[in-house]
Amino acid sequence: MKKEELKQAIISHQATIGIIGMGYVGLPLVMRFGSCGFTVYGFDIDRDKIVSLKTGKSYIAHIPEGQIQRLVQEGLFHPTDDYNRLSEVDVVVICVPTPLSKTHEPDLRYVRETSRQVSRYGKRGQLVILESTTYPGTTKEILLPELSEAFGEVGRDFFLAYSPEREDPGNPRFSTEKIPKVVGGVTPACRELATALYGEVIEKVVPVSSTEVAEFTKLLENIYRSINIALVNELKILATRMGIDIWEVIEAASTKPFGFQPFYPGPGLGGHCIPIDPFYLSWKAKEYDFATRFIQLSGEINTSMPDYVVARLADGLNEHRKSLKGSKVLVLGIAYKKNVDDVRESPSLVIIEKLLGKGAVISYHDPYVPEIPKTRKHAFGFRSVPLTDETVKGVDAVLVLTDHDGIDYKKVASMSRLFVDTRNVSQDFRNEFDNIIMA
Repeated sequence: MKKEELKQAIISHQATIGIIGMGYVGLPLVMRFGSCGFTVYGFDIDRDKIVSLKTGKSYIAHIPEGQIQRLVQEGLFHPTDDYNRLSEVDVVVICVPTPLSKTHEPDLRYVRETSRQVSRYGKRGQLVILESTTYPGTTKEILLPELSEAFGEVGRDFFLAYSPEREDPGNPRFSTEKIPKVVGGVTPACRELATALYGEVIEKVVPVSSTEVAEFTKLLENIYRSINIALVNELKILATRMGIDIWEVIEAASTKPFGFQPFYPGPGLGGHCIPIDPFYLSWKAKEYDFATRFIQLSGEINTSMPDYVVARLADGLNEHRKSLKGSKVLVLGIAYKKNVDDVRESPSLVIIEKLLGKGAVISYHDPYVPEIPKTRKHAFGFRSVPLTDETVKGVDAVLVLTDHDGIDYKKVASMSRLFVDTRNVSQDFRNEFDNIIMA
């Protein structure tokens, strides 16, 4: 398909969209394109996900099953693990994971494999967009050579762009269509088509001069957050030693109407972006003989927070003449943030692993995570226990790691022998009990 033909197909919503990766990024994008009348093929190598989607079942809490069912029944959504069907789509959007290796180096195996699949099963005239977070240069270094060999000249025989995902699972204020979309193309024609595509489903599109600028933009956003979270995490430790409530300090500082944005401490970083993305840039920077000291330092601070939480819990138990080894600890919250079922890179998993290693007896409650799923790093096999009076009274400590709404934390604290708060859920009643410590 020629450029103008593809652009017209996009504007008229006649273009068929293929989205690779049916996770927390790809599936919301499917829902958005489908709700705007586009026919969408959803690709994933996980057969269980495809079976769930075909039957209209959602495995992501904030995506309603009714929406999936409607799009499937209307023939607008076709979940599949058959990559041969890439030849049936006009646009390919790649939303696959980009994790880190054990040595904190970019693990781009999923991007590389997807690039091979598109080259093998795709066709000339397609618009291919990478959304996975990665280092500046990935689109041109990995996708461009392979796709050029398969289809011809970029900007004429096929079109290639990069647009970083900006999903915030569980945030009711910013759904997919309301989050501005940054778009960079390998050529002006590529950028024009990608801008036209997102312009049909996203309220605001922000074109930039290159794919490298778009790739760097996403990293800057998350590095900014990582560094500021590291700052308040470090200051939390200092404030605790000084007998000062860091949460009260942050709230007071937030009254300044300019020059300050609040960030809040926690038990560590979680999610698919902030714990991982900064290291993509620090790795790439080595090619330019450049040391990203802020990134490295913030990473060290944030990854040390689970150890701090474990130490604070151990100190609290010690005050009750209990050792960590053999103590029963009830963890409240497994998800990496409140009111979602997403456990990717959750500090809760790291803390549980450390507690088990020290001999603690662990149970957990999370209304959004009925069973801890197997991840690349962890395989606990634990199931959520009911949050009953008996459950709370039967443990030596309650450790709050995720501040989900809907839990009566005051009641839990009142029945706990030791209540360890990493999320400031006890702000309104902390002074009423002598069994609460902050971590």
